[in-house]
Parts: sequence; C-alpha cells; structure tokens
Amino acid sequence: MSDFSVKPVLTGDRTVLRPFTEADAEVMAEIIEDPEVVRFTGAPSGELTLERLRSWYGTRSEQPDRLDLAVTDRGTGELVGEAVLYEWDSNARSCTFRTLIGPRGRGRGLGTEATRLIVGYGFEQLGLHRIELEAYGYNSRALRVYEKAGFVVEGVRREADLRDGEWVDWVIMGILDREWAALSSTAR
Repeated sequence: MSDFSVKPVLTGDRTVLRPFTEADAEVMAEIIEDPEVVRFTGAPSGELTLERLRSWYGTRSEQPDRLDLAVTDRGTGELVGEAVLYEWDSNARSCTFRTLIGPRGRGRGLGTEATRLIVGYGFEQLGLHRIELEAYGYNSRALRVYEKAGFVVEGVRREADLRDGEWVDWVIMGILDREWAALSSTAR
C-alpha cells in the first residue's frame, strides 16, 4: 500500500483528471458557488476568498494523505470540477470519496467517468480495500452515478442534516476492492 503522495494524471475518453494548481482557484470559486453545487454539497464553512482558494488548491499536491484531482473536459481542457479521495486510513486500507461537477460539466458523463477513474486508481494503484461516500438522499443524479460505478447503499442516516428548514437524509455507500475487480471493463 503506497500513500497518496503521487499525484497522477488519469485520462479517460471524456475527461482528464490532473493535479490542482493555484491557477485553478478562480474557476473553482465559480464552481463552488454554483447554486446546484451548494444545494448538493452544502455551503462552504467560512468565507471563500480567492486568496484562501489559491492557498487550498495550490497545496493539494503536497498532501500525502489525500488525493485531490481537477476534473477537466478532455476535448477542451476546461476545468469542470474535482474528484477527491480523503480521510485515508492506512490500517484499514480505506478512504472516503467525494466529487463535485460544475454547471459546464454536467449531463455529459464527465462525473461518471471521473468517478470511475479515481476509484479505479484507488483500488488498482493504491491498493485500497474500501472506498466509501455520503450523499444527500435527494441528490438522485449523484446516487445514480455512484451506483453505476459499483457503489452499494450501506445505510441511511435519517434526517441527519437540516437544510433550508427541512430535515434531509444522508445515504452512505461503499465499494470493496473485490467488488471493483468483479466489474467487467464494459460495466465500468
């Protein structure tokens, strides 16, 4: 099991996942502030100044315990979101996954491919045993993407968050290395 200090470039048919740089901060600011991103990921904690975002994205490649990759459109090179493996537990060979795709990347299969690329890297290159995630129960598009990538619903944290005056559920999903290996390359 290696750590997350290597920051790869992962290339698919539609997307390229690459390490972040400070220069990505402005586009990521637009993406993070998109109303749909806020609806499905929650509002950022604290004010997201450009300086703070430059510092954040400029230091992602230095983090040995997590993998933050920029999701780009392979055809245009445009930055459309991020895919992240974090909360790494080296003893359990597990981590948590999250992703967000901005408005210019939606509805074209980029998020689905980005999910498969980073999850595949986690299992095939990093030797992970388990990858888990949490998503709002009302985020049906994301839940479909995760199911297509092989994630299985493991449980629901009922009414775990208060959003806009409404109680909402968190859906907990996971995938194991043997489940990933059993998927045919066409299913991925």
